[in-house]
Amino acid sequence: MYLSWTAGRLDRLHARIDAARAALDAQLLRRASVAQELATSGVLDPAASIVLYEAAHEARQAEEEHREVAESELSAALRAVFGAAEQVEAVREVPGGEDAAGELAQAVRRVPMARRFHNDAVRAARALRRHRKVRWFRLAGHAPFPLAFEMDDEPPAALADRPT
Repeated sequence: MYLSWTAGRLDRLHARIDAARAALDAQLLRRASVAQELATSGVLDPAASIVLYEAAHEARQAEEEHREVAESELSAALRAVFGAAEQVEAVREVPGGEDAAGELAQAVRRVPMARRFHNDAVRAARALRRHRKVRWFRLAGHAPFPLAFEMDDEPPAALADRPT
């Protein structure tokens, strides 16, 4: 009975990891898309546009083993471009800029939450898989050992403090 309950719990944790990873991927894609759209809009100065566009493009095109680094570089590019409140205000002043700034602010705030949910699910599954009985009876089956998604997700100060 205990083994059956534990195997079911482990299966539910793995399903939760899959759902959390899908949500994290969606939020990362949304953040990169908004950043890329903003970079090509002509609102930013040319140097900032190039830096932001290249980082967003790399984040969208990165292979799975390089994804964490590419997403961290996009976070750094966002902090470099939108580190000062003047840049955010300049974006807000152009037509449609208020919506673009709001969408980017939401995207940079949702990524850390999605990453935290994913990593919490990974932590719970890892803790259960470390139990002796789970290993002895191979209750995890052939499922790969879950890995956390580690990246720099610190949002730019000017966007993080902004109400939506």
